[in-house]
Amino acid sequence: MEPTIPSPKDAIAHLANSNEPLLSTRLTELTNINQADLELLKSLWPAMEPERRRLVVSRLVELAEDNIELNFDAIFKYCLKDRDEEIRAQAIEGLWENEEASRIEPLISLLERDSSEKVQSAAALALGKFAIIAEHDKLRSSYKTRLQKALLAAFNDKSKMIEVRRRALEAASPMSLPEVKQAITEAYRGSDAKLKISSVYAMGKSCDSAWLPSLLAELSSPDAEIRYEAAGALGELEEETAVPGLVKQVSDPDVDVKMAAIQALGKIGTTQARACLKYCLESNNEAVRETAGQALTELEAREDPLHLKL
Repeated sequence: MEPTIPSPKDAIAHLANSNEPLLSTRLTELTNINQADLELLKSLWPAMEPERRRLVVSRLVELAEDNIELNFDAIFKYCLKDRDEEIRAQAIEGLWENEEASRIEPLISLLERDSSEKVQSAAALALGKFAIIAEHDKLRSSYKTRLQKALLAAFNDKSKMIEVRRRALEAASPMSLPEVKQAITEAYRGSDAKLKISSVYAMGKSCDSAWLPSLLAELSSPDAEIRYEAAGALGELEEETAVPGLVKQVSDPDVDVKMAAIQALGKIGTTQARACLKYCLESNNEAVRETAGQALTELEAREDPLHLKL
């Protein structure tokens, strides 16, 4: 007797049966699902227990992250309209690698109208990827305008939760527009501590050296989270004048700030930065040694693309 060949229909029946442990081997059969099988899944999906549906989507996200050849986008797109907020948020995550411009409008719709703060925040973060693409002139100008308006409107909407406004600001930050710079300034000078943290992060993502004085000043902030974001942002700007300040942060009492400073030095890569990284290789802290070693390796690879092949 010839062995039975697994099919998407078998996989769908398996995931719909909550009495069976969910097997990754069956879920992989759902890659590049055709329309007929997708309709079968849709017919069974609403009746499945919420925990089972969450587990299915979570595992699909993990599988897609581990293997770029797997494509569950059709399922993720369907799940964007699921009644469960956790599933909608996971579906947004699952579509992260999908750069189709057709995704922009559904994400904006979720940002503007979804009832869940978690889903709105996830949608804003996902739109940030398209903001980067637009800034590199790889999207039509109409998309850039739409993104700008939607993200800034979300940031300026005081009725939205702070978490959503933060993510909208962070997502908009790569766009070199006066309105974005104004939003970053407003968040930085405002009274909300979380918005200020996001504004410091946004300064780095803006790639605008005009923020350099503010970021250098924030390396001395009493708030460790601000110091952490300032160090990371200085690494994004790759300004050599930031190196002395970052070298001092390598001795920061907060381990996360210390690591961010080491990584930033690796991105800037001056003689002083390299010397500091080599010094860190002698640290008693294993995490410091590993982070410094990785930063040096990446620095050498950028300076000599053939380095890793030798």
